[in-house]
Amino acid sequence: MPLSGEAIRMMNYVDDVATTLRRIQALIPTLTADERQRVSEYLGKSTPSAQDVLSALQSK
Repeated sequence: MPLSGEAIRMMNYVDDVATTLRRIQALIPTLTADERQRVSEYLGKSTPSAQDVLSALQSK
């Protein structure tokens, strides 16, 4: 069954998020320990998280 345009668009968003996370991961070695801690806390508090979205997709 072919995917709807909306499903394809959402998959493209996932690709964009993955690209952003790769960029963040590549820059981690340039951060100080304090900066890593602050970015870690900021990411941890981000809502919705990837896990939140994954759970919503799997429950419907």
